[in-house]
Amino acid sequence: MDPGELAERERGILALERRGFSGPGAKERAIREELGLAPVRYYQLLNALLDDPRALASDPVTVNRLRRLRESRRAER
Repeated sequence: MDPGELAERERGILALERRGFSGPGAKERAIREELGLAPVRYYQLLNALLDDPRALASDPVTVNRLRRLRESRRAER
């Protein structure tokens, strides 16, 4: 793998974030079933991924949208 490329799990996280989910618990179920991760771990990895320049280069629309969401949540606290 090229050092500038995202790992399969990282690409999977971004792919999951591009999807829309209907109903409560649908996203958490997809996280467990598709990625084999606990939701808490998933969100830890996602948060780190948002600060990774490789993720921004790979999927700028998704990463920038999630960064804006994260910043607005921080501002509300």
